[in-house]
Amino acid sequence: MTAVKAEGLYAYYGTTPAVNGLELTVPDGVTYGFLGPNGAGKTTTISMLTTLLRPTAGRAEVAGFDVTTRPAEVRRRIGIVFQESTLDLELTATENLRFQADLCGLPRHEARTAIAAMLDMMELSERSRIPVRQFSTGLRRRLEIARGLLGAPRVLFLDEPTTGLDAQTRAAVWEHLDRLRQERGITVFFTTHQLDEAEHCDRIAIVDRGKVITEGTPAELKSVIGSDLVVLRTEDDPRAATALADRFGLVAEPAPDGLRLRVADGAGLVPRLCTGLGLTVRSVTVTQPTLDDVFLHHTGLAIRESTGPRTLGNLGEGLR
Repeated sequence: MTAVKAEGLYAYYGTTPAVNGLELTVPDGVTYGFLGPNGAGKTTTISMLTTLLRPTAGRAEVAGFDVTTRPAEVRRRIGIVFQESTLDLELTATENLRFQADLCGLPRHEARTAIAAMLDMMELSERSRIPVRQFSTGLRRRLEIARGLLGAPRVLFLDEPTTGLDAQTRAAVWEHLDRLRQERGITVFFTTHQLDEAEHCDRIAIVDRGKVITEGTPAELKSVIGSDLVVLRTEDDPRAATALADRFGLVAEPAPDGLRLRVADGAGLVPRLCTGLGLTVRSVTVTQPTLDDVFLHHTGLAIRESTGPRTLGNLGEGLR
């Protein structure tokens, strides 16, 4: 079964396409990352898939139902965790979940069982009667995930789920997400511009300017680069560049941090460089291909570079 499918999906803000002919197929039961810079159209896409925004053109299905013609059926089968917190800070964790259960139409006895299960899963049971105002940012995010799961959704959508969290809290949130996906078999569809978060995915779509540029598993995407990055600094980098060409047949590019070159086996090359270069090697680092390299390969920009100046896309980055 397919959890999410989009065909020729468009969304315009004025004359500017925030989503530009998007094609997407997400299998059931996977963690699917929608990776791209700010302004790439990620939030706008989620807004259409969750029926919050009507597509300008094209069609999309979630859990087998068209988001335009069958929005009520879609809403019954999804959970949403927004980028910005929407919890009521004056209510307790239990009261926030009870309010959500009422919105989902859960009978009172089913709601009590479901709320207890969600609080237990997200390790919030001991804090169930504490006002959310007293929660840390990480605890609030875990409560929002519990709320998104309350109606037993088939697809859980998360928009930048760890924005503003420290590294330790982000790791804890992902531990919970990985566990619930394994235990419940749901599809987790999340947007991010954090490269390390994308490593949690079964599959990744790299999106830029409202289009999917490439898609696959993290390993498949990085295999396109196919080589390690070696950064070498010696006592005389210009002479080292000549020696690399003459003795090893390698082309090195000068950079502020030294000489850069791409090779198939960086770790295996390092001992040969140290003994055969004929110059003192002051430092050498080897880095395997990253998702940032993949983004650079397909778009000509590093994803971190693309998050700053592309402000026009921020208008189409979501409903605010």
